[in-house]
Amino acid sequence: MVTRDDVLAARRTIAGRVHRTPTLTSASLERELGVSVYLKAELFQRTGSFKVRGVLNKLASLGEDEKARGVIGISAGNHAQALAYGAALEGVDALVVMWQGVSEQKLEATRGYGATVDLEATDPSQAFDRLHELIAETGRTLVHPFDDPLVIAGQGTVGLELLEDVPEVDVVVVPVGGGGLISGIRAGIHTRVIAVEPETSAALHEALAAGEPVPVEPVSIADGLNAPFAGKNAVEICRGRVESVLVTEAEIEAGFRFLYSRAKLACEPAAAAGIAALLAGKVPLEGARAVGVVVSGGNVAAETTAAILARR
Repeated sequence: MVTRDDVLAARRTIAGRVHRTPTLTSASLERELGVSVYLKAELFQRTGSFKVRGVLNKLASLGEDEKARGVIGISAGNHAQALAYGAALEGVDALVVMWQGVSEQKLEATRGYGATVDLEATDPSQAFDRLHELIAETGRTLVHPFDDPLVIAGQGTVGLELLEDVPEVDVVVVPVGGGGLISGIRAGIHTRVIAVEPETSAALHEALAAGEPVPVEPVSIADGLNAPFAGKNAVEICRGRVESVLVTEAEIEAGFRFLYSRAKLACEPAAAAGIAALLAGKVPLEGARAVGVVVSGGNVAAETTAAILARR
């Protein structure tokens, strides 16, 4: 089980290598919801999302033999970019498994940071099969996008910063895919934590209901949340310790438009899930003093932005 001490250790490990992203206020949301709202703007993080925190913490643990064999990861895009960037910093060769149909912007950025990309798979589930094939073939070290204790601890540093910036926050709302970010935050802070997932991509929600990871078929405009299962570590950490909320595709788009037009944050759809849940009234706020919302990334194609903004 990842603990607060692990998250504190991760912060020391990655200090000076990631941005301390700003925590922004939103008068519009405060008027809308009747409670202070603070936006943890991880879209301004290196590579455009929180993912680099966990990647750098994991890479720092590797021995020289592991580095020499290279690393491998799997991702729809944000972890891919973070791994490519982090591996380049460490002088380590990186191979990333993606799948056909992923964001062209995220694909090209991953290659631009220096990683090799494997696109044999046609969907996220098949991509995990491909990942295991390549690990067996190459002997590379896996840097998992969400189910690794060191990655989880690194992601948890988001929560530490948020609570240091705004100690009165007593509700933290987090977009969820495979569960690495929310489990890290849950491990690192002692306050109420809300998991928000698309109705059509609810890996953690289903896993918490079942008591263990279960496969799902994720299909959401919030591609950064399209995990085919939740991590075992996330389920262990979050079971009985987080609240689970689901949002519709229309609600995600409404949250995206709000952040874009009112908060002036050019986030990606996945990063708008928390705001979507708040605007839809799906997060009970009775007695809350202040709400912190993780705006988790900003890697969005111009075409996606234009299409969502056009559907007012």
